[in-house]
Amino acid sequence: MVVPELRPWRAAGPRVTRIANAVRPRLARAADAVRPGLTRATDTVRPYLARTAAAVKPQVTRFTGMTRPETVKTWQYSAGAATAGLALAATVVTAAGPWDSSGQRTAERDRAVALERTGGTDHAGDSGTTAAGPRPAPSAASVLTALGGGANTVKSAPTGKALAAVLGPLLGNTALGARHTAVVVDVASGRRLYGAGAGTALIPASTTKIATAVAALSALGADHRLTTRTALEPDTKELVLVGGGDPTLTARKDADGWASLRELAHETAAALKKRGIAAVTLSYDKTLYAGSEIHPIGVNDNLAPVSALMADEARTDDSASGPVARVSDPAADASRTFARFLADDGIRTTSPGPSKATGRAENLAQVSSPPLSALVERMLTNSDNDIAEALARQTAVADRRRADFEGGGTAIRDRLRRLGLPLAGAQFHDGSGLDRADRLTANLLTALLVKAGDPDRPELRPVLTGLPVAGFTGTLTSRYTDGAAGVVRAKTGTLTGVNTLAGTVVDQDGRLLAFAFLTADTTDPGAAQSALDRTASALAACGCG
Repeated sequence: MVVPELRPWRAAGPRVTRIANAVRPRLARAADAVRPGLTRATDTVRPYLARTAAAVKPQVTRFTGMTRPETVKTWQYSAGAATAGLALAATVVTAAGPWDSSGQRTAERDRAVALERTGGTDHAGDSGTTAAGPRPAPSAASVLTALGGGANTVKSAPTGKALAAVLGPLLGNTALGARHTAVVVDVASGRRLYGAGAGTALIPASTTKIATAVAALSALGADHRLTTRTALEPDTKELVLVGGGDPTLTARKDADGWASLRELAHETAAALKKRGIAAVTLSYDKTLYAGSEIHPIGVNDNLAPVSALMADEARTDDSASGPVARVSDPAADASRTFARFLADDGIRTTSPGPSKATGRAENLAQVSSPPLSALVERMLTNSDNDIAEALARQTAVADRRRADFEGGGTAIRDRLRRLGLPLAGAQFHDGSGLDRADRLTANLLTALLVKAGDPDRPELRPVLTGLPVAGFTGTLTSRYTDGAAGVVRAKTGTLTGVNTLAGTVVDQDGRLLAFAFLTADTTDPGAAQSALDRTASALAACGCG
């Protein structure tokens, strides 16, 4: 059975496509600019790729014997697969739509429109069109190898000896600190191809979010949505704004597909007017989550207080990602904003205060987040700590545990145990990886990525589709610009003295590989980051079968 590497959860539909474009504006702009010339560009690059890949292999072999691998530029390891032309063509295709059964994006539909054709998809088989009918659009170029790809197009997996020769010198770079671990796995077979300290648990930093994503999707399903609602208590005219734990709830005028606090206020006002109510006592309910709202690292611009009710991640500016000062009480702040929206619709309120909706309260209106698949993708692409901590607590709620930091960590571990993943040495104290007490192994990180590609676990696929794309999206936007842009897809992790990288890459022989590199005691974060990028690029360039 051939299953595409990055087939997204299909139930999400067009709405999530819009959301994905919002998260990846650079990809969308590239697609719009380049799509008309996609076939021509791909045809031009393909022979160049073949020549360059053939030429670079002996260079990679020669580089592995160098005593100072850190002096070699990333591009020297990236071969033709990382050329700007191919990376851009590949990225255009990845931006254009869902994956079909061959591992290709359905970009040909857009191209057919551009060519004023209305035919169906043709992937070298019977398209079902008649001679008199419109011609089918040609297939988009293959971007990433399908899982379990046929032997006639994909060579055997790299050997451990060959990978050791390529990766060993690079991982020996002193910029990677006194300790490092590394694992490379063939995704199709799940077989470990290379390991150095595979079972040694180190601080994972933000690569923890991969585990959080797998646990949440396993517990809740890719279609699950987080709902914020309003409830009217009988006889008292107390209106309760009930938080459902959605950190992506937005008060912005253009909600762009996310749940809208403005829409909730408008629908609530309409429901109140229908009942002849023009004034209410406004309360808010944030009791879905328990325990301290403040992360163990303390008040920090990288994370808002973890509340079941917040708008726009409690940010104090118009940003949608990255560190910024947050409001100290997200629930109260969101409720005051909600009160202003109600006032715009003619409903008077008291100053909001905390409460808890009773079982007798009448639901008036509700808004729901996009599917969990979209939240996971946004979390991984932007390394969003607020979504990560929310998903840890949502996993705890699903498993009937106390929804606090400890309960979230316990629920994540339990979910991964049920999936049969290797948990020796692993410790989970939060969902974001900001807690330095967290511990993961390279063995577990690669196992998580392989599980996300399991044909029997399609609900986990957003873990792969959400990984930042080298040189184009999220935390890898400005990395690999002279290397494997568009080829490496990985989650980054950075804390003081810690640099990690875990993700997927297609090597020169067409094998889809999962990798995890963890370092400890680094002293120069920029040099450590560059060293990890060189190592991932070398893996992309490796024709080590």
